[in-house]
Amino acid sequence: MIGEYCSLPSERTLLSHSPKTGLRCKMVLQAVSKVLRKSKAKPNGKKPAAEEKKVYLEPEHTKSRITDFEFKELVVLPREIDLNEWLASNTTTFFHHINLQYSTISEFCTGETCQTMAVCNTQYYWYDERGKKVKCTAPQYVDFVMSSVQKLVTDEDVFPTKYGREFPSSFESLVKKICKYLFHVLGHIYWAHFKETLALELHGHLNTLYVHFILFAREFNLLDPKETAVMDDLTEVLCSSPGNSGATGDGANSGASGAQNHVKER
Repeated sequence: MIGEYCSLPSERTLLSHSPKTGLRCKMVLQAVSKVLRKSKAKPNGKKPAAEEKKVYLEPEHTKSRITDFEFKELVVLPREIDLNEWLASNTTTFFHHINLQYSTISEFCTGETCQTMAVCNTQYYWYDERGKKVKCTAPQYVDFVMSSVQKLVTDEDVFPTKYGREFPSSFESLVKKICKYLFHVLGHIYWAHFKETLALELHGHLNTLYVHFILFAREFNLLDPKETAVMDDLTEVLCSSPGNSGATGDGANSGASGAQNHVKER
């Protein structure tokens, strides 16, 4: 490219000129070379990182299930069953299954490999009982989630199991909070540990669990669509497959896909 615009003096020609002229030409060549090197990198001089490929969206993986059951029928509230009883039973079951799914890859989720609780371009922070934001690693965040949910689902005042006990007035809001945290854990497994899940041949279990969980949350509006938008691409693929297309609820809107173009905090 340089030769097209000017003819550079040869080394012999440079030596024939005064030392100042030769030094000036060398400085120009060094400056041009430096500019060309920087043009191949980011402004900070580092090579641009390749965009993370979402392996879990590849067709051969999204088709994997452990059953072809129509989950839309499974999540509907049965007749003569109390709504809170139905929410409590399913929420507890999802908690145990998601906890079990995470345990299969927990040895790969460490403070070194997952320094933040991230899902795509969203980073989550834990908030303690005083509402103080706590920055923590992914395994610490998941431990906070599982410990707090375990405490709730075993509390008779929140999840009553004895006949005659009433559910608290805040029960639905607590279930929504639990579902939000469980969604974060599922999202992290897909985003950061799907390759390990794939190696363990447990991706069919993960996909089935995800579909069941999302359709249940949609049925009873337990998840804010803005909260789940970070995984809209996966949700659209998994939950729009035959047998699951009849999902209802505000979460059915997947138009926010692709909106996560910068790091967000939650």
